[in-house]
Amino acid sequence: MNFIKKLEHIQKKNSSLLCVGLDPSLARLPESCRAQSQPFLAFNRALIDATADLVCAYKPQIAHYAAVGAEMELLSTINYIHEKYPDIPVILDAKRGDIGSTAEKYAIESFVRYQADAVTVNPYLGGDSLEPFLKYREKGVVILCRTSNPGGSDLQGLEVDGEPLYLKLAELAAVSWNENHNILLVVGATCPAELARVREKVGDIPLLVPGIGAQGGDLAAVMQAGLDRHGAGLVINSSRGIIYADSGEGFAEAARQAALELRDAINSHR
Repeated sequence: MNFIKKLEHIQKKNSSLLCVGLDPSLARLPESCRAQSQPFLAFNRALIDATADLVCAYKPQIAHYAAVGAEMELLSTINYIHEKYPDIPVILDAKRGDIGSTAEKYAIESFVRYQADAVTVNPYLGGDSLEPFLKYREKGVVILCRTSNPGGSDLQGLEVDGEPLYLKLAELAAVSWNENHNILLVVGATCPAELARVREKVGDIPLLVPGIGAQGGDLAAVMQAGLDRHGAGLVINSSRGIIYADSGEGFAEAARQAALELRDAINSHR
């Protein structure tokens, strides 16, 4: 089963378009986790067990682990999800982008070393930089398109032949690059008008949408703009709003409640 089919399956099974970002920071972990030999893994396992029936994906951000030498805890987290909740895909948020043999190594890192089901990539170097990822037919390749940060428009909004660059990129992804039907696009929740234009351009290609919660994205506007013709096609990510819903020893229960509320709020707009 390729990534898109796996994603669609779990979205139906859990009635969920919610993705939880697993982005731990040691200073924000409860004491019971910090006291463990693998604090990130202890934190993540508790969060995963508390929310597994409410999500369609988990998305660990590699920098949160690599910055503190915790790559083995990232790998153990992904292995834990695969072993205990095999229906739930893992999106490795790495935003890789390079050419030639280096891109091939990044693809191996994502799909062989970490065994991720999908990875985020930066398309600035063009289509050939994506080929080493796209050739893994069963894996998802999540391409940055219109990001949620304030400076995203510096380049993404530049006009090319009368259209903003992010729409040109969306068209390339939908028409030229998606031979294996394993592409998703990242479009931020903070720009719902652009989200609507991307959806119109790419049809039913799934969209990963960060920016709900801490970044201030409007959920109702996102749902109106981004749903595909089947009432799905969105992977709505929340990280801090869920994993740090409580800073104490009840963090897992609080995360579950926050995930449940957001999952149900998403579904109320479908």
